[in-house]
Amino acid sequence: MTGEQTQPAAAHDADDAPVIVRLAAVHKAYKDVVAVDHVDLDVRQGEFFTLLGPSGSGKTTSLRLIAGFEKPDRGVVELNGVDVTGLPPYDRDINTVFQDYALFPHMTVAENIAYGLQAKGVGRDETKTRVAEALRMVRLADYGDRSPAQLSGGQRQRVGLARAIVNRPKVLLLDEPLGALDLKLRQEMQSELKRIQAEVGITFIYVTHDQEEALTMSDRIAIFNLGRIVQTGTPVQVYEEPADDFVAGFVGTSNILNRDGKRLILRPEKIRIVAEGQSIGEAGLHVEAGRLVEAVYVGQFTRYLVALADGTEIVAVRQNLDRSTGRFREAPGTKVQVAWRPDSLFELRRFEPR
Repeated sequence: MTGEQTQPAAAHDADDAPVIVRLAAVHKAYKDVVAVDHVDLDVRQGEFFTLLGPSGSGKTTSLRLIAGFEKPDRGVVELNGVDVTGLPPYDRDINTVFQDYALFPHMTVAENIAYGLQAKGVGRDETKTRVAEALRMVRLADYGDRSPAQLSGGQRQRVGLARAIVNRPKVLLLDEPLGALDLKLRQEMQSELKRIQAEVGITFIYVTHDQEEALTMSDRIAIFNLGRIVQTGTPVQVYEEPADDFVAGFVGTSNILNRDGKRLILRPEKIRIVAEGQSIGEAGLHVEAGRLVEAVYVGQFTRYLVALADGTEIVAVRQNLDRSTGRFREAPGTKVQVAWRPDSLFELRRFEPR
């Protein structure tokens, strides 16, 4: 029995793309600590596939098992239909990009990128052509003669990426490569990574604990908890239809409502909030009364904490469309109404560790 949930087919499934990476009943423990607990996973050719979860959930260990840096205690790792469980990393057609760029400081950018090709005995002319192509792809065409010390953090990350893709691996593994960058640069690099992946067509398997990063870039996401995959699906599926309360709480902000013996999830952006007596503005909504606990201005939106009549506290957000409505100005304790469409609710099951 696996921890993976059955999901509707993703875009790549619809294209009948072959499975390029498969983990079958993979288990890995370090003494008494189980890092990966009977994980089954299929990644299809050309996917941008993300392993998402908190620290210690098993995502990085799974990536290391795919790379060959770790060997499973049980189970099978396949690459392109071939069992590679016992093969060392250098015998797998896989490259890895780490958070630590590990560029050689005494080499130029072009020399860093060419290093792997030279080690494989690729000819000088082909190496030069492929290095130039890789530099163009990461938008550093004019930076080949610079040293790593002359580059920004984002540029060094691009060099690390170019050094990996220049070898044209079947699969590129990325272990939280943007973690050391500041927020704005990280967001820029997210777009760049997605663009590059689409251009080169290499399967990317990406590890992160950042939910927004996963939702932004991925074709599909596998969510890890306690060494298991608890849900696999597209970004829309894992956000709108979380498999259990762990996923609902980990991916984005969730309100959990107990109604008629059911546990229901309601996302903050699905909720409308107005002062008592004001019109909700749409028929057919479910409306409940409450009191404002807190209003926090967050720039693009304002976040409200509301206590409902039964004592449940929920979070609602409202986009700041103009300066005059940029903040709900009523004081805490003010009576309000919150409303949502009935189909905005999604029933949850509880996460039950094995």
